Parts: sequence; C-alpha cells; structure tokens
Amino acid sequence: MGGDAETGYDALSPSRIKGKGGLRATSFIYGLVALENMGFVANMVSLVLYFSYKMYFDLSNAANTLTNLMGSTFLLTIVGGFISDTFINRFQTCVIFGTFEVLALSMMTIQAHNASLLPKPCGKPSCVEGGVAVYFYTSLCLLALGVGGVKGSLPALGADQFDPNDAKEAKGLASYFNWLLLSTVIGSSVGVTVVVWVATNKNNHNWWKGFLITAVGASLGYVLLLLGKPFYRLKVPRDSPLIRIAQVIAVAVRNRGLSLPESPSELYEINEKDSESTAARIAHTDQFRCLDKAAILAPNTEPSPWKVCTVTQVEEVKVLARMLPIIASTIIMNTCMAQLQTFSVQQGYRMDPRLGSFRVPSASIPIIPLLFMIILIPIYDRLFVPFVRKFTKHPSGVTQLQRVGVGLVLSAVSMSIAALVEVKRRNQSLKNPLRPISLFWLAFQYGIFGIADMFTLVGLLEFFYKEAPEGMKSLSTSFTWISLSFGYFLSSVFVDSINSVTKRIAPSRQGWLHGQDLDKNNLNLFYWFLAILSGLNFFNYLYWATWYKYKNNDDNVVVRAATGPGESVGDVPFLRVEEDVCCKAANGGCVVEESNGKE
Repeated sequence: MGGDAETGYDALSPSRIKGKGGLRATSFIYGLVALENMGFVANMVSLVLYFSYKMYFDLSNAANTLTNLMGSTFLLTIVGGFISDTFINRFQTCVIFGTFEVLALSMMTIQAHNASLLPKPCGKPSCVEGGVAVYFYTSLCLLALGVGGVKGSLPALGADQFDPNDAKEAKGLASYFNWLLLSTVIGSSVGVTVVVWVATNKNNHNWWKGFLITAVGASLGYVLLLLGKPFYRLKVPRDSPLIRIAQVIAVAVRNRGLSLPESPSELYEINEKDSESTAARIAHTDQFRCLDKAAILAPNTEPSPWKVCTVTQVEEVKVLARMLPIIASTIIMNTCMAQLQTFSVQQGYRMDPRLGSFRVPSASIPIIPLLFMIILIPIYDRLFVPFVRKFTKHPSGVTQLQRVGVGLVLSAVSMSIAALVEVKRRNQSLKNPLRPISLFWLAFQYGIFGIADMFTLVGLLEFFYKEAPEGMKSLSTSFTWISLSFGYFLSSVFVDSINSVTKRIAPSRQGWLHGQDLDKNNLNLFYWFLAILSGLNFFNYLYWATWYKYKNNDDNVVVRAATGPGESVGDVPFLRVEEDVCCKAANGGCVVEESNGKE
C-alpha cells in the first residue's frame, strides 16, 4: 500500500509517515488553542456586562442571552464533528469555521465602536430592536457557528498526530489532552486579565478594543494552524458515526415486528475481508436487545446499510447508549458553571475591586481558578497520579468516573459557598453601600469550582475518548461539549422558571432574579437551589457510575474472524468467552482481544 504524501496516512490505515505528526505538529495546534481561547473565554466571562451596560438588557435577559450563546456554541460542535468525519478533513473544517469566528469578532468590534449600531436605554427588559438587533444576533450566530465548528474538530485533529499502535507515540497521545487543557488555561488566563481589563476599563467604554484584541488573536491562531499544515497527518473522511447510528435506529424500527433469533451467532455480520472497515469486531452483549433487531436480515432482503446492520455496528450504538446517563449526570454541574459567568460577574461589579491602587475588573476573577489549574494540572499528572497508582494499580491513579465524581461534589460545595458570599455581600451593601466587601470574596467559589472543573473536564474527555467505539472516536470529545451546551440551556430554563414561580409566591410579587438591582433580589436562594440540586444529582450520578462497566473491564471480547470465501455468517460466533481462551471460528482462524480488567 502506498502512502499518501498529502494526508500523511496510508490509503487504508493510519500508518505513520516520516516527518508527519507528533509533538511538532501539535505545537501549532496548542498555539491556536491558546490564542483562540484568549478571546473565547474573555467573552464568556465578560459578555454579560456588555449585554447589560452597552446593549441594555436587564439582569435575567443578559444572563440568558449569554447562556443561550454558550449553549448554542457547544451544541454546534456536533456540526464540526459531523462535517469533518463525512465531507472534508479536520484541518479544512477548522479553517472554514475559524473564518466564521474571525468574521463574527470583527462584526462585534465594529458594532461596539459605532454608536449608531448600539441601542439607546429604554427601561425595558431588552432594548435591542430593528436593524441593531439583526446585526447583533447575526454576529452572535456566526460566533457560535465558528467556535462550535472548530471545537468539534480541533481536538481530534491533534489526536490524529499520534499513532496509538506505536509505543512511543501512544505516550504522546496520553499526554495530549493534558497539554491541550493547559494551553486552554494559559490562553484563558491572558483573556480574563488583559482582554477583560481593556474591554471594561473606563466604565465599559472600551469594548471595541477588547473585541479587536480577540479578533486579532484568533486570526494569528489560524495563521499558526495554516503554517503547521506541512507537518499534519490528515485523515481522509469516511462514513460518519452519526449516519451509522441513524442506520441502526432506522433498521431496528423497520424490523420491530421480527423475532430475535435464539443465538446471537445468527445475527448479521460480514466477513472482515469483505469489509472496508479496519476496526475490530465487537462481541454481542445482552443489553438493549431491541437494537439487536437491526442486525436481523429480513427474508428476501438484499443486504444494504439501511436494511441490515452488523453486530459490531449495533454494539457501537449500545456503547453510546450506556454513556448517555453519564452525559446527563454532568449537565447540572455545567449549569452551575454558567452562574459563575453571569451572576457571579454581576456580583463582582457591585463589590470593592481594589487591590492596592489597582482596580480589578469583576470579570477577571476567573483568573483565580485558572491559576489553580495551571499549578494543579502538572502536580496532578506528575505527583498525584504516580502516588495513587501505587495503591489502586490503575494507570490513571483513579478511574475516569471517580475523577468526574469528585468534580460533581466540589461543584455543589462551590454553589453553597456562593450563596454564603452573596448573603454577606448584600447585607454589607444594604448596611453601608459606600463600603462594599472586597471582590476577592468571590475567589472561594471560583477557586473550588476551578478544581472541580479540572477533575470533571479532563475526566470526561478521557472517558469519552477511551470508551467510545473505534469508529466513533472522532466525535468523542463532542460529548463533553454537548453536556456543556445542555448545562447552559438549562441555566436559562432555571432562571426563567425560578423568576416565574417566585414572582407568584413572593410577597413583593417580584421574582428572585427580577430587574438589575442585586440588592433587591434573592440570588443567594438561587445559589442554594443549585447547591441542593447538585447534591441530589451526585447521588444520581453515583448510581449510573456504579452501573456503568468500563469497556476494558467487561467480559465481552473483541473478535476478528478471518472467514474464507463462501463461508456463512453463522461460522463466526459472537459469544462471550473467558479470559485467555482462544475463540475458534469454523475455519479455525480467529484473533481474540481481551482485557484482564485493567486498563
């Protein structure tokens, strides 16, 4: 087989090409991640102020506009993943969607600088109307599409630069996501300090300068990405995982009236020699038996992708189905994170921002968890994991789901602290509004949540990457972003619902989060609501995490059967086998891959 000099991959398999991939290739990606997140995170933590004081949204509308923007951004990661898996390679996907991002940031710069494109104060919940609204929401939609498309394809582009079948490169792949997170944190640290300070300086009159910095930073990042093209390994797009999932569901519904065979060996599978896929076959499992009907070849039916699916294809969907409760159990935590980017920033705007003679922008407070993460990520990787590994014998020290669980507990603690700090802030503000408490009281809730995010984010990335079926790893990181997306959308639902319900029962007939004056609201009660909900959610997560069996811990095996011409599907049994027992197909040739329960 001849290598493809353009892609850096063999025509059929991802074999290594000399001079392609590795740390040199990913260094360009790390640079883009740092520069792009410098603007993205700066906007994420400060746009609520822009919406409030430049676009004249009230408190809840400003928060909801930001959370809807973030939710849409992370939801659109699935678009980037789908396109890069189906139509064009990941590098091209990043360049195209990166163009949308730079265009959106440029439009926001122009609007913030041009008074004719800004609304006038009107005293209503939203003052954005007419042509101003069209321009405003167009720029936000382009920003969500651009950032979402890049985040859906860029992490996988970096992972493609390492060959997991090569011992040396496999170690590089293991460290890749940690370095990716560290690059994100470094860029974010610059964003929430320098960019936010520039944008909010002089009573929020310099927003156009902040947007300009983010636009230039993103542009430089994508130039770096382009400069690295000669060193990338670029995988050729193949069948999309989304299409494979849709095929299983569609065929299972089509065959719902058929009876399942007594033996799983009678389900449909194709010979490896006849398959274009190089992925190993997956043994049949007894979970979600309704999906097995997709692997029944109906009488008088010619095999085709939308009429019958292989056992392996069905099992891929089952793996994803087992992941769904884990994804759902992390949504509440991301809803809590949304509050740190909206209401906590608005809290800080009403606190004493002085650090000596320097005034710290409230939106820069997230630098505290970011600094925690810059210090803790190397300590966790180099000290904690080796120490714990001695006792647990687990390569990662703790399992991915244990790591996520720690983060969920800490998120509940963070919301409890946030409620207590808000009580202290409001009491002092009502007692003596000229002497507010220090902005740095917010450091406690931000710091705890920063540690929680370090545990949960990397835990989820590693979990989805390792547990996803071989043919669906390109979209594995999107699952983390989808959880973030639903968390932001749920935040908007909670804000509206809490306002609606409490408006009817409160003596003042005003909701907990009504208007723009935090001193007249009950933000502390909203934080307590999230803290209690987070605690209950942890027990829900604990149930599903206990129920979940890691792919490598399952007693199901992966079978590659080498059947010969003319041999039937029934010659290849897809049954459970015990460890170290050789599975024999009818032709005598079979390879069994099985774990002893350790990763």
